[in-house]
Amino acid sequence: MEIIFQILIDGLVIGAFYSLVALGYTMVYGIIKLLNFAHGDLYMMGAFIGFTFLSIFTGDGGVNTGLLGVGIVFIGTMVIVGLLGMGVERIAYRPLLLAPRLSILITAIGVSLSLEYTSMIGWGASYKVYPIILPNDGLQILGTQITFAQIGMILLSALLMLGLRLFIDKTIYGKAMRAIALDQTACSLMGVNVHQIIALTFFIGASLAAGAGIMSGIYYGTINFMMGFIIGLKAFTAAVLGGIGNITGAMLGGLVLGVIEAFGTFYFGGSWKDVLAFGILILFLVFKPTGILGAKEMERM
Repeated sequence: MEIIFQILIDGLVIGAFYSLVALGYTMVYGIIKLLNFAHGDLYMMGAFIGFTFLSIFTGDGGVNTGLLGVGIVFIGTMVIVGLLGMGVERIAYRPLLLAPRLSILITAIGVSLSLEYTSMIGWGASYKVYPIILPNDGLQILGTQITFAQIGMILLSALLMLGLRLFIDKTIYGKAMRAIALDQTACSLMGVNVHQIIALTFFIGASLAAGAGIMSGIYYGTINFMMGFIIGLKAFTAAVLGGIGNITGAMLGGLVLGVIEAFGTFYFGGSWKDVLAFGILILFLVFKPTGILGAKEMERM
């Protein structure tokens, strides 16, 4: 039981990262039906920008930072990457919203490669060590050591997801997002600023991905310019698993995928975790393409 509980906690931490990134996928797809394959690289940019700010505070000759400093860096990085996400939408995607879906999908791949190699030029191709070492202090629960860092990351991820859920359900902007997801043309005719809401969606999705990137860098200790590629595919898998276009489904799909990966790594070895993740993606696409919480869509003629 101790081992199972420890694996479950590890899986929830990893799954929280997947959920935060998957939310960006599912929000963008829900509004403009775009699979934004550059989204994982915004997670990577968040990790590197957070690394830069934290290095300034904690590096050679820098100012030592505490929890408040980390919080300021966390929020600042989310805002910066959110603005970057808005810029990507404005420059790369908005001119192609009425183009064939294949055109905008290819553009997303081009944006992904541009972000990856820009970060390689800016920060280098080697792995970077995050300038924060997590303490091993924690709690003993059911004979299992759970660190305060793991508890904090799970709670912070849960707060971000809860905040998004409340924003979508309770605010006028959230209502506009849901309306555009149903009928973009009708919303435009009713006076809704569709482009503004789409830009806001990209800002929120990119911000959540940046938050996950910083937490991942702190949790794993190292980052590199290709880290966004695999997490992007995993987050896409989580979004499909939960039901692409479904906010709650993306949260659930990420957590489920993280737990499955953690147990798969323990029982089969680390080299099998990606096989399990993408095997699940194939199975869902074949047998239940709508995902766990997704619903079948009827297209009007």
